[in-house]
Amino acid sequence: MAFLTGAFRVAAASSSARAALFSRGAPLAMQARSYSDETESFEEFNERFVKFFDGVEDQFEAQRGLNNAFAQDLVPSPEVIESALRAARRVNDFSLAVRIFEGLKYKVETDTQFKAYLEALSSVREELGVPLKEELYSS
Repeated sequence: MAFLTGAFRVAAASSSARAALFSRGAPLAMQARSYSDETESFEEFNERFVKFFDGVEDQFEAQRGLNNAFAQDLVPSPEVIESALRAARRVNDFSLAVRIFEGLKYKVETDTQFKAYLEALSSVREELGVPLKEELYSS
């Protein structure tokens, strides 16, 4: 099957050919990624994402950053959420700003935690004019 390229060639190859292709001698683009065993602290995580959102220049970057932040096995700090809100409003993505709170609501474990985030971010919400989804549909 010479006409197949990349991943399609791997799927069509026999199991021994696939093993040879993904061995250490395979080209870098075909090797599986290996991540280091280093873990970052919560403070380093917060610092990294605050810095990231402070430098966001378009909607795609803001959305990608939020997906990465919420994909972690922790809830981002209010500082990260504030930075993400400011980035969403800076790139003029109102719906993303509203959805940040929607994602946060599903990420926290209890309603009490969510209310604590809302309280901590109330001044930023007011300053940027970001309502909750529930507030948009309450009329």
